[in-house]
Amino acid sequence: MKLWGGRFTKPTNQLVEEFQASILFDQELVEEDIQGSLAHIQMLGECKIIPQEDVQKITDGLKRILERVGRGEVQFSLEQEDIHMNIEKLLIDEIGPVGGKLHTGRSRNDQVALDLHLYIRKQTVQLVQLLSQLQVVLLEQAEKYIDVILPGYTHLQRAQPVRFSHHLLAYASMFERDLERLVDSFKRVNTCPLGAGAMAGTTFPIDRNLVADQLGFERIYDNSMDAVSDRDYLVEFLSICSLIMIHLSRLSEELILWSSEEFRYVELDDAFCTGSSMMPQKKNPDIPELIRGKTGRVCGQLFSLLMILKALPLTYNKDMQEDKEGVFDTVRTLTGSLQLMVGIMETIKVNQTQMRENVEQGFSNATDLADYLVNKGLPFRQAHEVVGRMVLFCIQHGKVLLDCSLEEFQSFSTLIEKDIYIKLEVISVVEARKSEGGTAKVQVEKTLKLKKQKLVEIRTWVQDHNKN
Repeated sequence: MKLWGGRFTKPTNQLVEEFQASILFDQELVEEDIQGSLAHIQMLGECKIIPQEDVQKITDGLKRILERVGRGEVQFSLEQEDIHMNIEKLLIDEIGPVGGKLHTGRSRNDQVALDLHLYIRKQTVQLVQLLSQLQVVLLEQAEKYIDVILPGYTHLQRAQPVRFSHHLLAYASMFERDLERLVDSFKRVNTCPLGAGAMAGTTFPIDRNLVADQLGFERIYDNSMDAVSDRDYLVEFLSICSLIMIHLSRLSEELILWSSEEFRYVELDDAFCTGSSMMPQKKNPDIPELIRGKTGRVCGQLFSLLMILKALPLTYNKDMQEDKEGVFDTVRTLTGSLQLMVGIMETIKVNQTQMRENVEQGFSNATDLADYLVNKGLPFRQAHEVVGRMVLFCIQHGKVLLDCSLEEFQSFSTLIEKDIYIKLEVISVVEARKSEGGTAKVQVEKTLKLKKQKLVEIRTWVQDHNKN
């Protein structure tokens, strides 16, 4: 007998049972569901809606079920459809009909909304923690390799020399924004929907703020219809997760390129690579490739949820059952990706010799030659043309700018003097970029310091919000 089956004259069609049941995936919410039920029953007792004797029986029963779940002793039933009905049925089996009082003053609509808020709240804190661990590794590697220089690229063509640490800190900046987004989203996640009932509230004299306080929520929804139908916080969560995966994917692509024979800038640790079943010489960067590939999966979950919500009338509709699988899959995918990227970046080997050779072989100091001429009084557009002709001359003669004699330099512009050789040295080119956010050592060190300070703030936030 269904717990809601009083007005029905026939059993549910077996295909309907299988099609509509969500227990195969929403059992992920078992701890959140029991946590919410414990707070709800305490409130019912405090408000004298249920006798304290029944409150104690239900509380003890729920705790015993949670212990059994933790030991792997509970088998959930497809016939009970979802995690909420399964827990209620288990409770009634455990303590008798008094277990049926648990659902007083609430609906599965506000119950599932509460479970999801609790789940996303927990996952937000855990993702902030994981992402901050990746930040720590990036900052440590940036500090370690602060004097390593490699070509910076635009259009995948060598552009200007930069510090390797400057390159890593670009990703640290991306992930810092992701951390800020997660932290900022928390206040919207940390809103309690319980007490909204099916969609219009309840006739029982409940205390919604008491439940919210017990569960550590900052506020309650001020509209019962919005409380049961709001999934904005899920869209925001999936959006942030998608951006984090995009950033991980970009870093993965760099690692894939850099570890190739064509670049040879880095070597990935054997523990994070695989081989070929046919070619014994191969060492494949499979983990960065998988992170790159799984990014599409996470972004797809965001789009799926947006389409589920598009044009849904108020309030709860069964379509919303489809919001969970994508969220659970996203959390698993992103969590694994972050954990693996931490390991990859901790163990990476940097080939600074190859990086330096590539810087010196190209024309990444050409802009500095143009700037040199500008400082001598030549308009930039004319300087640009002069240097362009010099680069063409070097290409035709198989040399780089620093291979040119002073006479060759001066054949293109008499403004060029002996000091040009110092100006065009790799270290001079890098150190000349002292503007805010530039790649000069003083600016990189400044950025490192600021990001370390930001991490201290993030760690404090995690400690404060891990209490729930």
